Amino acid sequence: MKYAVVIERGPRSFGAQVPDLPGCVEVRETKAEVLVLIREVIELYLEALEEDGVAIPAPQAYEH
Repeated sequence: MKYAVVIERGPRSFGAQVPDLPGCVEVRETKAEVLVLIREVIELYLEALEEDGVAIPAPQAYEH
């Protein structure tokens, strides 16, 4: 599954969040870093849901 990722630029960092996965966020100094690490965070988030027996939500957010 592919989830939409929202990237925000702050004064000294970049933040990434996944609208379909509440609390799935990452903040790093560079855009490149945050893009790499948000992928890892998504994987860990989905693994945690599976371990807890929670259904994995289907992607709903999209870009147009």
